[in-house]
Amino acid sequence: MPNTLWTLLVAAITAVVTALAVGLFVTPRMEARKKRLGEVHTVRDTFGTTMLRIISACSLLQRFELPAADDPGWTPVMRERLASERRRWWQQLDEATVWLLDNATTYAGSWPNSRIIRFAIDYAGHARAVVISEREEATKVELLLALTVPVQRQFFGWFWSRARHVVADHDAFAATVASISGEPSTPDRPRTGLR
Repeated sequence: MPNTLWTLLVAAITAVVTALAVGLFVTPRMEARKKRLGEVHTVRDTFGTTMLRIISACSLLQRFELPAADDPGWTPVMRERLASERRRWWQQLDEATVWLLDNATTYAGSWPNSRIIRFAIDYAGHARAVVISEREEATKVELLLALTVPVQRQFFGWFWSRARHVVADHDAFAATVASISGEPSTPDRPRTGLR
């Protein structure tokens, strides 16, 4: 009987010490890790959503251009409404590129590969530069789409799509960056965004 009591006492003390140690040391670390991982996934999701917003706004701007001033099919009211919508879409592009640039280190740094980190940061900087540039609106829209579509596919496309288009996407991005910067893109010269 004393051996059984002793065994039960040792088991109870061991359980209490283990529960106390886990509660004091392991659980807080696991909760902090869970919070950090949740924040990383949230910012990555926002990165993806922001790129989709840019693609959507650019597509709308391309599709709904302002009609000529002498177009009889458009009343002044409808012309003003379309102009108002276009200003709203440009505001969305402005806000999206500001978010991309301001949060680039957060979402880009969450990937383990330095090449893809640079790809995300280069994208954010060039997308913002296009929006604040003095280019024609149609040119800005084309450049934003040319920058965003390959980056979006490489970060959020299906695995096989990413793998199949990795070289083409990086080349298309580099060519767009070169055209933004006014740099000639030659095969013997390394292009921005690839290295």
